[in-house]
Amino acid sequence: MNKSELIKKLTDETHLPLEEAGTVVNIFYDSMKSSLIDRNRIEIRGFGSFKIKEYCGYTGRNPKTGERIAVAPKCLPFFRAGRDLKEFTNK
Repeated sequence: MNKSELIKKLTDETHLPLEEAGTVVNIFYDSMKSSLIDRNRIEIRGFGSFKIKEYCGYTGRNPKTGERIAVAPKCLPFFRAGRDLKEFTNK
């Protein structure tokens, strides 16, 4: 399911106009992004949690040339499925 399909599903189930449903979904996404940018953890009970993991820099190799390169530290979003979601998907 992508964002536009989610908006359509919300419109079908709540009878909200398409623009309002789009606004609701965008507010939800923007709120989640803001929380993750602020390094806050997001937990949706029964579904899962999101957090930002910080990775240290390291020395890697260019696979094509074999040249050593420095890989900068980075932060990546990480999702961990909740117990209910795991149980539901393993039926």
